[in-house]
Amino acid sequence: MFDFTLLACAAFLAGLVDAVVGGGGLIQIPAIFAVFPKEVPATLLGTNKLASMCGTVVAAAKYTRRVNVAWSTAAPAAVTAFMFACVGAFAVTRVPGDFVRSLLPLILLAVAVYTFKKKDFGSIHAPLHSGMKERWLAMGIGAAIGFYDGFFGPGTGSFLLFLFVRFFGFDFLGASAAAKVVNVACNVSALLWFGYSGHLIWKLAGLMAVCQIGGSLIGTRLALKHGSGFVRKLFLAVVSVLIVKTAYDTFRHLGF
Repeated sequence: MFDFTLLACAAFLAGLVDAVVGGGGLIQIPAIFAVFPKEVPATLLGTNKLASMCGTVVAAAKYTRRVNVAWSTAAPAAVTAFMFACVGAFAVTRVPGDFVRSLLPLILLAVAVYTFKKKDFGSIHAPLHSGMKERWLAMGIGAAIGFYDGFFGPGTGSFLLFLFVRFFGFDFLGASAAAKVVNVACNVSALLWFGYSGHLIWKLAGLMAVCQIGGSLIGTRLALKHGSGFVRKLFLAVVSVLIVKTAYDTFRHLGF
């Protein structure tokens, strides 16, 4: 009973954080692996993905009702993210992810430093592109992030948030809304693979999904109420934790 309560709390907190800036997997994945250390990793990842998808869908729906989502950017990115998440999931069964693992802390550190130094970064919504240039750039970002999410995954939502602000001129709130749409596409794509492979614990996924949805509703409400300034601060906090976590995982994997 304690184990399921722990996972319910982790899912709730993950849904809250993920709804604002992404990075909910940082909370939920370690929790489910700690509770079921002998379970097949793919089954735990599939269970996590179903719960995460439910929370992300709710967050995306809530954002689309309250924020003007830049569909001309989000839709092309979501389409290519869906396709390339499948490619990434296939690639991870053929190619070791050690190189990506070793680079991740450095990439996250660069993202954090850039965001921290530019005080007005993401404070104003001033889209930079339109027409075919916007669509091609969105498709490129969707393909890259989709492949990364299928191949490795940590920090996908945070990377999307940063890229939409940096390359499209969105504010953090608008970027978070667009990121949720793309995240749903990534999650659905990966979930189709896990479901087809039978890697799901349905009852546990259902419990965690309900808690994810609760956290997602509160997280979305906080983001909409407090605006881009709040999202920026939480983004920096989550990225900082991701840097520490991924650096630790890398050193441990290398045997230090």
